[in-house]
Amino acid sequence: MESSPINRLSPDSLHQIFSSLPLRQIMICRSVCKFFNQLLTSQCFTEIISARPPLNLLALRPPHHRHAADAHPYIHVYDPDEDQWFRFNLDFLPFRSPQPVASSSGLIYLWGDSVNSADSSKSLVACNPLTRQFKVLPQLGSAWSRHGSVLVDSANRVMVLTELAALYFSGRVVANQWLKFSSNLPSKPRSPVLMSCSVFALCDVGSPWRSQWKLFSCKLTNLTVTHTNWTCLERHEWGDIFDIIKRPRLLGGEGDSKLLMIGGLKSTFSLNPACSTILILRLDLESLEWEEAGRMPLDMYRGFQESSKFKVFGGGDRVYFSAKRMGKLAMWDLWGGWRWVDGVSGYGDGLCRGFVFEAKLTLMQ
Repeated sequence: MESSPINRLSPDSLHQIFSSLPLRQIMICRSVCKFFNQLLTSQCFTEIISARPPLNLLALRPPHHRHAADAHPYIHVYDPDEDQWFRFNLDFLPFRSPQPVASSSGLIYLWGDSVNSADSSKSLVACNPLTRQFKVLPQLGSAWSRHGSVLVDSANRVMVLTELAALYFSGRVVANQWLKFSSNLPSKPRSPVLMSCSVFALCDVGSPWRSQWKLFSCKLTNLTVTHTNWTCLERHEWGDIFDIIKRPRLLGGEGDSKLLMIGGLKSTFSLNPACSTILILRLDLESLEWEEAGRMPLDMYRGFQESSKFKVFGGGDRVYFSAKRMGKLAMWDLWGGWRWVDGVSGYGDGLCRGFVFEAKLTLMQ
């Protein structure tokens, strides 16, 4: 490379040339040689391409059996546009057994044990695997990592929500601390989502022998000194929409104005009915009107019908499904319909979970 004609070009010229490449090709060029890596990881170049559209990827959480402190940490990532699996190394993090749990705006949030601490206290860490930068949020106890759901929105506001309490972190330098509130929910929140400056969660308000799901929301501006003010979202026009879905889950839809609810489509209204397929419903948060967004084909649903447990994850315009002993994922694409995703490895029972990772080359503040 020292005698290459490319060295005769100024850094500014090289930055302009490489900035015309798609993000995928930029990441490939970084691994060609040390010169390219230094050039394409510099602050100047990162600032030039920081406004580029992100890569919409799927990041899988590590399997539960991979907790060894000496294991090389990584994130297993799927690119649906290229139909390829690859890994992002997390070896730049000074934490033991990092466990990724959420992502937003190019950052991945994970729980990590300090290598210098003998106790089991965990920290919530935000990092960008592409720039290999990270920052540690104010420390939390291990109970939050075991029982709390980590929610992040497009403004990188963070909430850790449990059945009893909620922790909120705005990321502002002035506060730089967690604010604690009582959850004040009628039951344990299922699949909570933080979007459009509000938190959404499903709660079972039924009896021990029959579930009755309701949708609750709380605006971040309604966080008071002591508790969260939740509102049950109901409309007469919705009818029995929550009664036709078995074991519903929530995911954020495309943009900040759509909310997805996914679950089994009940075949009858009996006490423990069988399901005919998996249904995806979409709620417009502005008009509060539901519509059907997708319905799993019957030949694909047969694999999930035989499984006693399956997971739903993703969001935006793509939703993924995994089940025990499947060995692959089912994917719903808003624009491309349904298809199988092969290549899932490292999960003994085939059951995995994940989240959307919008990969961007942006510097952390």
